[in-house]
Amino acid sequence: MGTQIASGLVGGLAGLAVAATLLAGAPASAEVRVQYAAPERFTDAENRFGSGQPLRVTLAELTRILRDLGAARLRPGETLDITVRDVDLAGFERPGFTTPTGLRVVTDATPPRIRLAYALHRGGRIVAHGEDTVTDINFLLTANPRFSTGGLYYERAILRDWFARRVPEDPGRR
Repeated sequence: MGTQIASGLVGGLAGLAVAATLLAGAPASAEVRVQYAAPERFTDAENRFGSGQPLRVTLAELTRILRDLGAARLRPGETLDITVRDVDLAGFERPGFTTPTGLRVVTDATPPRIRLAYALHRGGRIVAHGEDTVTDINFLLTANPRFSTGGLYYERAILRDWFARRVPEDPGRR
């Protein structure tokens, strides 16, 4: 009986070694790491009049958007570090309206603007980095919230365009 236990233990350890070898040879997945620099001082990322989304909800949605866009464009093993330095959402909040989602008035004079710094890592090396102010004065012509899911429609559209410029799509992904 002692022999069976010992051989089972050895077989289990050998199986773990094989699994570790297979995992070591597998390509690492892509990752987007998002940080926010002094979000309490952002231009317009939270409701200030008692309606609309709080800051934590806005930042969670922005993080989700950036990670989704990165998952679609980054190659395995690439890491994109993004530090968001300022957020100015499309439109302006209208005080005096206490609807659950708030009232935000969006006009062509109030485009979204996101200031960020980024570094794209591939194989342990930085292959691209910089600072950008992501905005589009034609945002009402280029983004259509009717065909978008989730919040921050206009911000998602300008970030999608930014990703297309800064992180070229991997031709092998299709």
